[in-house]
Amino acid sequence: MPGRVFVLFNPSAGKGRCAKRIGFFLDLLGRHLKEFRHTVTARAGDEDAVVDRALAEGYDTIVAVGGDGTWSRAADRIVRNGRNDVALGLLAGGTGNDFGKSVGVTFDRSEESVRAIAEGRRSRIDVGRVGDRHFLNVVGFGFDIAVIDDAASTPLLKGDVLYRFCAAKQLFRFPGLPLDIAAGEEPSRRIDHLMLIIANARIFGGSFRIAPRADLSDGMLDLVSIGNAGPLRRAKLFDLVARGRHTEEPEVEMLRAPSFRVGFRAPLRYEVDGEVVAADGEALEVASVPSALDLLAPGDLRS
Repeated sequence: MPGRVFVLFNPSAGKGRCAKRIGFFLDLLGRHLKEFRHTVTARAGDEDAVVDRALAEGYDTIVAVGGDGTWSRAADRIVRNGRNDVALGLLAGGTGNDFGKSVGVTFDRSEESVRAIAEGRRSRIDVGRVGDRHFLNVVGFGFDIAVIDDAASTPLLKGDVLYRFCAAKQLFRFPGLPLDIAAGEEPSRRIDHLMLIIANARIFGGSFRIAPRADLSDGMLDLVSIGNAGPLRRAKLFDLVARGRHTEEPEVEMLRAPSFRVGFRAPLRYEVDGEVVAADGEALEVASVPSALDLLAPGDLRS
């Protein structure tokens, strides 16, 4: 059973769509849980303080209702506080809900997700860490950032359609990004990238199977390096990534390791589960944190 349950709603997730679903989720939770407390955040980043307070008050389960950013921040606070006894439940109210698609948490499966929470259906999973921030899904560099920036200024579209529309535009605009990459203690190599993704789970960008062999319980991260190319070749790669059939292409390198180093020689912005961050220094280490979190989800998390 889930013990004492605290539910966090991010009303701004999904470009405000989550706010319209709060009543739906409260009704669903009320039908399956004997008791829970909930709060609605007021500003971006409030999740950190809210989860810290819930942990200090002794809650056994934190349920994050929103999208990848909300889920990621809640997971980060649980792991950073060393709370191996606390489980994280997820409900989908965001734009892409990318991590959820790897673990069976989608809006159309909301009742299954609530049942998994109510039954205390725990699976121990790995998380990633970049700097002092933990993440559930991916760290992304290059083309990914250009698409996120474009999506933020495209108000009328949502979900998978939004990402695909903005990605199609950026295929012909993004100049490429040179990065040094290394697995573990190996020497670094400089590659002119279209995109670099370091993944804990399989899906990003709404529905792109970027790391189709990623496993949430293997203590490893999957690096997907896509080299720069001309516009027509980019369009072909984009189509292949959408179908998870890019892994054998000559521009694509797939690596699996417990940690990776990413070096850069100019100011760099990167994304952590959809949130854009400015890097300090000239290198980042991205590492797996094995068996770091108990997740409550309806999907089969063994692969």
